[in-house]
Amino acid sequence: MSDIETAAGASPMTMIQALRSAMDVMLERDDSVVIFGEDVGYFGGVFRCTDGLQAKYGKHRVFDAPISESGIAGAAIGMAVYGLRPVAEIQFADYIYPAYDQIVSEAARLRYRSCNMFTAPVVFRTPCGGGIYGGQTHSQSPEAIFTHVAGLRTVMPSNPYDAKGLLISSIECGDPVIFLEPKRLYNGPFDGHHDRPVQAWTKHPGNLVPEGYYSVPLDKAAIARQGKALTILTYGTTVWVALAAAEDAGIDAEVIDLRSLWPLDLDTIVDSVKKTRRCIVLHEATRTSGFGAELVSLVQEHCFYHLEAPIERVTGWDTPYPHAQEWDYFPGPARVIDAMKRVLED
Repeated sequence: MSDIETAAGASPMTMIQALRSAMDVMLERDDSVVIFGEDVGYFGGVFRCTDGLQAKYGKHRVFDAPISESGIAGAAIGMAVYGLRPVAEIQFADYIYPAYDQIVSEAARLRYRSCNMFTAPVVFRTPCGGGIYGGQTHSQSPEAIFTHVAGLRTVMPSNPYDAKGLLISSIECGDPVIFLEPKRLYNGPFDGHHDRPVQAWTKHPGNLVPEGYYSVPLDKAAIARQGKALTILTYGTTVWVALAAAEDAGIDAEVIDLRSLWPLDLDTIVDSVKKTRRCIVLHEATRTSGFGAELVSLVQEHCFYHLEAPIERVTGWDTPYPHAQEWDYFPGPARVIDAMKRVLED
């Protein structure tokens, strides 16, 4: 990825290891940082992202919470108001809905309603998307319901380097951040069903992660692949789908990894689409009212006179998440290649 600079002392990490490293760095660096959630303490989290942190920093800084997402969110907001910087894990994004009222009605509005007297510097970490055959209660991608809310930041990394740098920036941010972690990327992009993205992953500089402190801006997209024929706007897991599709099809596609969904790096998007004059929007979440619809609208508003073909959307189905048909549900390289051919024909 062109925006990633390989630092001295960087070593290969999985996204799980990179996220753990980010929390380790910030726990050591800032005494106000605390980490809590269901099973994140002694057990180290259901995906092991917090493994070993309680033993290193103690139960007063890394601790378990009851199975109450609303309670976790409310406690985190209260901690933030009183000067802490909590990192609250919601075990699966599918479980975040009971906490939605606290996040939207309290955390997101606090700075505005208090005339900047109070803020809520809290990070809500949560695994999202499919890839573990978890069915409709462990596989959802709810990013659109958070990008709609003024006062929240919404972030979704696509590689270990960005995951660590973005999480550090999120913890340091003075506003609440929804930090979405694609489960398919925790230990690499895909399994044996999709060999091409795995090959791209092993060569990617984003796997090399420095041990110490660094940050990645929360409002800056990355150009994952330079190209002139068309632009693919995407984020999270589907960055790798886009890269594989462009390589397999031999099409000179430019792939934009949004990284931060809101605030959005509109300048990078507009510059790319004005250059290529064609655009595809790609994400795993369902199509209707997905975040892709906002991207289509923005491209239409800012690039209308430069477009030479209709904007295409490639997304998940408008259905409850299918368990047995998980890999068919995912927008894979074949569907992206079909979309690229359509926009190039016009």
